[in-house]
This record gives sequence, C-alpha cells and structure tokens, in this order.
Amino acid sequence: MNTIRMKQAAAAVLITAASGAAFALDLMASYEGALRADPTMRAAEQALLAGREKAVQGDALLKPQVSLQASLSRVSEKSTVNTAVGSSQSDSRGNVHQVGVQLVQPLYDPKAGADRKQLHQQSALAEVSHRDAQQDLLRRVAEAYFNVLLARETVRVAQAEQAAVLMQRDRAQARFDVGRGRITDLQEAQARYDSVGAREVSAQSNLALRQAQYRELTGLPAEGLAALRAGFAPAAPQPDSLESWQMKGSDGNTRVLVKRSEVLIATAEIDKYKLSGRPTVDLVASFTRQGQNGSLPAAVSPDSGRGASVGVQLTVPLYTGGALNSRHRESIARRDQAEQELGAAQRDARLQVQDAFLAVKTGVARIGALEQSVVSARTALEATTLGRDLGSRTELDVLDAQQRLYTAELDLAQAKNDYLLGRIRLASAAGELREDDLRALDGYLVR
Repeated sequence: MNTIRMKQAAAAVLITAASGAAFALDLMASYEGALRADPTMRAAEQALLAGREKAVQGDALLKPQVSLQASLSRVSEKSTVNTAVGSSQSDSRGNVHQVGVQLVQPLYDPKAGADRKQLHQQSALAEVSHRDAQQDLLRRVAEAYFNVLLARETVRVAQAEQAAVLMQRDRAQARFDVGRGRITDLQEAQARYDSVGAREVSAQSNLALRQAQYRELTGLPAEGLAALRAGFAPAAPQPDSLESWQMKGSDGNTRVLVKRSEVLIATAEIDKYKLSGRPTVDLVASFTRQGQNGSLPAAVSPDSGRGASVGVQLTVPLYTGGALNSRHRESIARRDQAEQELGAAQRDARLQVQDAFLAVKTGVARIGALEQSVVSARTALEATTLGRDLGSRTELDVLDAQQRLYTAELDLAQAKNDYLLGRIRLASAAGELREDDLRALDGYLVR
C-alpha cells in the first residue's frame, strides 16, 4: 500500500507539471495518473484488502472461542409454611447476579477445516483478481494513450491533405479564370476539397472523444502526450514462437487463473457439505460465579458460589431435513460449471494470444512495407506534379497521387498503433504485463 500511495503522490505532481506546455506525458506518467484517478482500480485495491481478511477468518475457525456471560435478576420470594401449631409466612427480596466465562476449542471438526481451506482459496482469488485488475489498467492506459496519438495523426494528415487540395483547387481556379484550364478540373478539385473537409471534421470529433477518454481514465490533460519517434524499429515477439506464448497464456493468463481459483473454491464447497454430517468434538471449559444481594433463602440463590468445569463435548448431526444432501448436490453442479468456465477461459486465452502474437509478428513486416509505400507515394506525387507542369498529366492525376500519399501515411500510423497495442495485448494475454512493458514502449516516444 505504501507503493500505491507513493505512486498516487507522484501522479498528483504530474497533474501540476502537465499544465506546463513544455511537459510531455509518457506512458508511465499516464499509468501513475490512472492509479490515482481510476475508480475501478481503487475498487480493486479495496477488494484485495477485503479478500485478505478471508484467510484471517479461516484461521479463526480452528482457534479457541472465548465468551463472557453475565446476568442480573431481581427476585421476590413469598412463602407460607403450615405446621401442627399453625402457619408461618416469609417474605424475602434480593438481586441475584451471575458471571461466567466459557472457552470452546475445536478438537475434531472436519467441516471447519474445509471452511478454512475454502476461505484461504478465496483470499488467493482476491490476489489473482487484483493482479488481473492491474493488467487491465495497464492495457487500458496504453490503449487510451495510443488512440489519442492515432487520432492526432489522423487530424494532422487530414489537415495536410486539405491544405494540399486547397492549393490544387486555387490553381485550377486560376487556370480556369485565364482560360487555360477546364471546368471539370475545377469541379473535381472542389469535390475533393469538400470530401477532405468532411473527413477533417470527423477526425477532429474522434480526437476530442479519444482525449476525453484519456482524461477520464488518467485525470491528466491529453494535449501534451509525447508522440512516437519517426522511423522506430519494431521488433518481433520474443520468443518468436506462437506455441510458447500460448503455453504461457494457458498457465499465466490472469482470467484463466481466476477461473482456476473458482474451481478450487467450488471443490472446497463440495468437501464442506460432504463433511457437514461428521461428528464434531470440542473441548469445553467454563468458570461461573454467582451470588445475591438481599435476604433470599439459599434454596433460591446462595450468598456466593463458584463453579468450574472442563470436559469434552461430542456433537453428532442426525437429521437436517435433507438440506445437506441438497447443498452437496448443488455444490457438485457449481464445481462442474466452474470447470466449464475454466475451459472457456483457456480457449479465449489461446485465441487472444494468437491474435496479439500475429499483430506483433506481422506488424514488423507491415510497418516496413508501409514505410516504403509512403516513400513511393511521395516520389509518385513529385513525378505526377512534374508531369502536370509539363502537360503530360492532369490536375486529376495530381489529386489522385496526393490521396494515395495521405492514405499511405494513415495506413502507416494505424500499423504502428496496431503493433504497439499488439505488444501490450500479447503480454496481457500471457499474464506477463508489467510496468516494465510500458517503460519499454516509452522508448518509442519522443523525449
């Protein structure tokens, strides 16, 4: 918890520092902000604290139970005694008080042992669930961060294309005004300009949404995020084997571990009801002290008295109306349900690993190919522009070449985004996502 508080304090400093224009937030700063701002993660922290108490409660089941009982009663006693010589009456009143202490120590209680085992497994489930929440937060922070960068790049490309098309439209207008251009060139340029303008408005709207999602998650401003370095070199997943990653996911995926813990808890539930019909043996020790304050006769209450006892108590359940057998059958069905859910989680983990592995694996080649595509498209645009100036190409050819260039730039930005998120999702699917993964991706950002 001290570590969490330190991170939250650091995030508070980041909020202040981020207000400066020169400060650029990276992934780790975003994660530290999310630790402070995200209610889902704060709820997971409290769930962990509550879950840890389950183990304490389980241990308490086999420890001595000590109780204190005390009572105070007001007693009024009237009596009449008839004899041969007549009758006599007595009237006495007083307060009767009693104090007792009892200790019960389980000696043989198989159900309590099963309860203890189940509570410890519930405590272990809380630890796994907290780890799952941590990984989920790391993944959500990375997705929110890179989605902002992608939306920002989409706006930049749309604005650049809009400016380029505007220049072509103005050129077509000027040529048409002096009688050297065709009305179709002007109309085509205007149509392209309107189309790009609509895409730019949509891109701005998407950027505002992505920034709002980032702010809600981290509590930090989304305008100063560090951008991706130009020309970063993507690397293949290590190890470069799908089977190895799927084995990791089968053993370490946190959703799989959660379901595996639920199977163990359900199995302990079966044991608990299976053992509920067993006899129990307890050591019982007690000490009592009683007395009166008044004129009560000794038959009603002695003036003072003490008593102590130590013994063994045997309890044998005989009949519960069929409830135990019903609960035992129910627990078996719950265990079978948990096993099927575990199988589904393992299947989903394999598919998630495969999807993320292929995103990283193919992302390396895809980024390289798209970088070359951008270079080729830029060269083609220069050649087409020169051809238009020489009269061998048209304005429409230039517009098409510009569109191909900006489409290639957007495809490259999307490929980079898919690759980086693929690395995060691969680590998460394998159950290995750590803060160090965000620090590694920070190396791809402009410092």
